Amino acid sequence: MFDWSHNAYYHRLLLRQLPQPGRRVLDVGCGAGAFAARLAQRSEQVDAVDRSAEMIEQARRGTPRNVHCVLADVLADPLPGKDYDAIFSISALHHMPLPEALGVLAAALRPGGVLAAVVLPRRDLRHELPVEIVAALGHRLLGVVFFANRLLGRGSSFAKDPAHASMPVVMNPPLTTREAARQAAAVLPGVRVRRLLFWRYLLIWQKPITPAG
Repeated sequence: MFDWSHNAYYHRLLLRQLPQPGRRVLDVGCGAGAFAARLAQRSEQVDAVDRSAEMIEQARRGTPRNVHCVLADVLADPLPGKDYDAIFSISALHHMPLPEALGVLAAALRPGGVLAAVVLPRRDLRHELPVEIVAALGHRLLGVVFFANRLLGRGSSFAKDPAHASMPVVMNPPLTTREAARQAAAVLPGVRVRRLLFWRYLLIWQKPITPAG
């Protein structure tokens, strides 16, 4: 009743990372396509990729015509495009070996393009206990507020997608935020990784523009 989607809560944060103009962007691990549909309002073309056939079928039914939904594993199959203006991912990179996934995605960006991902970290109480406490309290408080908004007809208020139960779940992600930051920095110099309040971390990297030689 009072539960809500942390992934949907961070949609706006990721949308702020979209460079303009965003002609072609990639959504990795698109699920049922909720974020791809929002990207489609600001981009000419969105390639939405997921390795779940069920998720891709739902995404095809729920996204506009400028979203190209592709059944693929980004570590095993060719990406549908290259030289993307931006690549996004929400709660998908913890399903993959992080250095390998970042290398593939970085290669698919145009110079100056942006990679932005919200990822589920492993719990790290030694370093993040205060954040965990605030998150637990905030989750409950906002759950009540969002539920009241839904009762009053004030939008979905981050209600969980009906397809949520069908999405694959990793109960114990392999990397803490600190470990992910170290691994990401080894692949993407200049990458920024920071813990977000509600059980996610944010990874942002802009591909360098190589001066013409």
